[in-house]
Amino acid sequence: MKLVAFHTLGCKLNFAETSTIGRQFIENGFTVSQFADKVDVYVINTCSVSQRADRECKKIIRSAVRRSPDAFIIVTGCYAQLRPEEVASIAGVDLVLGTQEKFNLFTHCNSFKKNNPAQVFVSEIKNANDFGLAYSGEADERTRAFLKVQDGCDFQCSYCTIPLARGSSRSQAIETFVSQARWLAEKGYKEIVLSGVNVGDFGKASGTNLLQLLKELVGVDGIERIRVSSIEPNLLTEELVNFILESDKLCNHLHIPLQSGSNEVLRLMRRRHTREDFKKLITYIKSIDNTAGVGSDIIVGFPGETDELFDETYNFLLDLPLSYMHVFTYSERPNTPAASYPNSIQPKSRFYRNEKLRILSTKKRFEFYSQFVGKRLGVLYETNIKNGFLSGFSTNYIRVKTTATENLFNRIVPTLIKNVNKDYCEGDVIV
Repeated sequence: MKLVAFHTLGCKLNFAETSTIGRQFIENGFTVSQFADKVDVYVINTCSVSQRADRECKKIIRSAVRRSPDAFIIVTGCYAQLRPEEVASIAGVDLVLGTQEKFNLFTHCNSFKKNNPAQVFVSEIKNANDFGLAYSGEADERTRAFLKVQDGCDFQCSYCTIPLARGSSRSQAIETFVSQARWLAEKGYKEIVLSGVNVGDFGKASGTNLLQLLKELVGVDGIERIRVSSIEPNLLTEELVNFILESDKLCNHLHIPLQSGSNEVLRLMRRRHTREDFKKLITYIKSIDNTAGVGSDIIVGFPGETDELFDETYNFLLDLPLSYMHVFTYSERPNTPAASYPNSIQPKSRFYRNEKLRILSTKKRFEFYSQFVGKRLGVLYETNIKNGFLSGFSTNYIRVKTTATENLFNRIVPTLIKNVNKDYCEGDVIV
């Protein structure tokens, strides 16, 4: 029986899609192994959000080649879609599959014999209508299942390659995802994470919307938690906020990309909100549920972001009740408008701004976590006992570690929070 291993870079959507690719291999008689093992086939699902992501992909490919020189190496995902010839030129790569081709992998290859040069199957994505169902399953070891409900994006942010890599916004019928959620429940998953490029845009073409989907999913027996991965500020209505925060099943955790706290930079980015819009939204969320976890994405070093405009962002975020921030250094991406913008920021300044916001994010996370010391949180434990510890997440996305003498894997357990470390809380399981 042949062995296959997977490595996923990038977003939760990629993880869902990797799981679906994994099922193809299982159905064709393969056994899934760890990526660090010597195997017969490696599949690398890539991201191309930055130059760093591209470099990481090359690094991962080369590590697989060194480990198993005779292994068959497949590269797919956004980097493969956008730069197929570049990926194919990397020594050791045998097969490059585009965004649409990845879901029919075995139609493009069934012999798994080394190719030199690599074979490339990448179709035009501009008018893509293939959705590609994707959800977690036998091919991974997670307790939280990623369920893909949306793909592509119709927004035209000036820095982003996603529309080029994944096409226009699309989804499928609500009944399709309800059926998939039931399947996941039967497999024993307690939490599903709704994933997509622009989840808030769900159902636009069919006249449905995310709120209608959520109302159906909360009725699925066996699923105890539903988490929404990320929603754009202009798509997160008060009605949607109310439903999420007032539901017993929906996690009181919202991730809302801001990208900049300067209106001038937001204009250059072609974002669909202002800083005032964002502040009003966060204030409303916290007025409904002050314990809700609220995260955001921030890009620093964007062309035209002067020191003064960066200070605007920093000071704006300083007083905003966010629980954490994902901070990204701007990276020029080919074929995006921002790549040709004037007033590029020096790498040293980009690095400094990134570090400054990361420090602020650490402080905000600590402040948010600290308010739960002495309180109980329901924690879904995601790891088996390792070095005497278990870890998992609360509904509002607090990472909790605990010592345990029994296996709590895939169980939601009341936990008393004792203290806070840099990026997690320590707690005692309440029997």
